[in-house]
Amino acid sequence: MNIDKTNSSSFIQSYQKMQVAPVAKTKPLQKEDELQISNEAKAMFEKNASVDIERQEKIQLLKAQVASGEYQVDAEKVADKVHQFWFDK
Repeated sequence: MNIDKTNSSSFIQSYQKMQVAPVAKTKPLQKEDELQISNEAKAMFEKNASVDIERQEKIQLLKAQVASGEYQVDAEKVADKVHQFWFDK
């Protein structure tokens, strides 16, 4: 007994005819990011730049002292700072 007399290839051909070409997607226009730095921020940066130079000089001096073995830790100052931090709030 033969129930279905359709040809399977005709279904595939019908389906292929129904397919529609995909619509090309366009990218939405995006505004580029912009950064504005205020004059106050620029002045703060320039001020910090001079402080950074002094700090780097101090760091280099401390590194040289540590490397040569001349750097000595003052235990009393360290203890005072620890005490101030924990108990003198």
